[in-house]
Amino acid sequence: MNTTAKIQHKGQVTIPTSVRRQAGLSKGDLVNFAFQRGKIVITPRLVIDRSQFPNADDEYTPAQRRIIDARLDESEEDLKNGRGYGPFDTAEEMIAHMKGQLKQRAAAKKTRRSR
Repeated sequence: MNTTAKIQHKGQVTIPTSVRRQAGLSKGDLVNFAFQRGKIVITPRLVIDRSQFPNADDEYTPAQRRIIDARLDESEEDLKNGRGYGPFDTAEEMIAHMKGQLKQRAAAKKTRRSR
């Protein structure tokens, strides 16, 4: 379902209630904005209140944190360079894409085996 909203003064836009509800957004939540392939993509941003988790900094060792940060940097670089899938307008589009990818992989395996 598409919903239209008007851009107000200073670029402000009200996210329609139905969309906020579907995304699980509420007043005070943070969102990230990106322009990808001709579309504005708004992504909810998860913020952890560390005061609720006093030992959260002890969760990973410094070496583990470096690995995690490197992988996150790599995935962000992939997205910036268009190495990813989507965005999809519906779950059905995503599922159809995934099924197509599986068929391609199966065909490639079959080709390799028959050599």
